[in-house]
Amino acid sequence: MVFARKRFGQHFLHDARIIDRIVEAIGPRPGDALVEIGPGHGALTAPLLAAAGRLDAIEIDRDLAATLRERYSAQVLTLHGADALRFDFAALAAARGQRLRVVGNLPYNISTPLLFHLLATPAAIRDLHIMLQKEVIDRICAEPGSDDYGRLTVMLSPWMRAEHLFDVGPGAFNPPPRVWSAVARLTMREAPAFPVDARYGRVVAAAFSQRRKTLRNALRNLLDAAAIEACGIDPGARAETLPPAAYSALAQAVPVSAPVSMPSPPDEA
Repeated sequence: MVFARKRFGQHFLHDARIIDRIVEAIGPRPGDALVEIGPGHGALTAPLLAAAGRLDAIEIDRDLAATLRERYSAQVLTLHGADALRFDFAALAAARGQRLRVVGNLPYNISTPLLFHLLATPAAIRDLHIMLQKEVIDRICAEPGSDDYGRLTVMLSPWMRAEHLFDVGPGAFNPPPRVWSAVARLTMREAPAFPVDARYGRVVAAAFSQRRKTLRNALRNLLDAAAIEACGIDPGARAETLPPAAYSALAQAVPVSAPVSMPSPPDEA
């Protein structure tokens, strides 16, 4: 038995009821290009293989990878001993000839950087079924005006549709984490919901730098009140009240001073 390593943020899922609910939510079928991030002891790996017939898995822990290689043949499980933060998902999608369906009980300490790494190649991903710290899932799925709505919500929104599925208590893991977890379905859009370039990230970051500030004050280094109003937005509004598309409108009004690129991940977890 390989025990959890703190440096990898490992908490191994063992609750059979939760495992069944996750697999049911994914709905894996033969022919799907399933990719499991951090299979651990294989709690999800076994039922995914039973449903789909084959699977790619990414595991950074060499000892865990070795036990999985002993248990499953290379014909059904292609195991990549790699760091998911540096893994080339676009190359794997090309090799499989289709968009990937990503599954994972993700380490909390890399959750946001990993999501943005996946978004760097959106055409390679079909959907994600992920388990994360509940407060992170709440932020990803939040609606404008709610307490959880923030920079992470707005930054991910152009690229995906997010759906909170269910919460998971600490007892479902070994060792149990100190917080509750949640499972979400993130479905990639065929194209961004609205125009996005480097200005989008700058506007969102400035707007949420101090939540209590009005847009007039928060964006003063990017847009004046008249420019904000010209976008059909009240300069006296606060960041948490605006839908993501409004940030696109504001961003398009900012003079171009940076090349078009994917937005960088926010600092929040």
